[in-house]
Amino acid sequence: MNNGLEEGNNQQSEQQGVVFIVDDDEALRDSLRWLLESVGLRVETHDSANSFLQSYYPGQSGCLLLDVRMPGMSGLELQEQLESRDVRLPVVIITGHGDVSMAVRALKAGAMDFIEKPFDDELLLASIQSALSLDVEQRKSRATQAEILARLAQLTRREHQVMELVTTGKANKQIASELNVSAKTVEAHRAHVMEKMQANSLAELVRMSMFASGN
Repeated sequence: MNNGLEEGNNQQSEQQGVVFIVDDDEALRDSLRWLLESVGLRVETHDSANSFLQSYYPGQSGCLLLDVRMPGMSGLELQEQLESRDVRLPVVIITGHGDVSMAVRALKAGAMDFIEKPFDDELLLASIQSALSLDVEQRKSRATQAEILARLAQLTRREHQVMELVTTGKANKQIASELNVSAKTVEAHRAHVMEKMQANSLAELVRMSMFASGN
């Protein structure tokens, strides 16, 4: 990507997000808080899924450390709620031995890992660090995609057509024939596309097109 996109990404906060702990076991919540804060992580604890949903506001960065089995709304149900609200926090599941099947269901629903109780501290910390890193990368990716879509929105209908044909590998003469315009007109539209998309090369334009479509 070009410098404009890189600068946009670099301007995003690099501060590590919050580890949201959702577990109905008070002693475990306190123990997890102590462990995570001892290595410099920011922590917020909740005794239920509803408590978390009531306090969480869209856009908060971090990850979710979630008990799969809780009174009221279960961990799986909370995952469903987050998906319906388009909340993309990476989820690490904490599970007892008897709940492994539920943890597997949670993985299939989008959780990135599950840790069995009693858990190994180092294993848990490594999983949480991976989740926090994933959150940073996902946010950068979404910001980049949003920037590309904003640039695409500046193109005229004809420029969109030219860009689509250019990025499929067609030469100017082929595009001119297909659109029933002159090659010079195609060249002008192509130059406008490169300028508006802030692309320095055809390869970069192709990558932007793929990124915008989610490929």
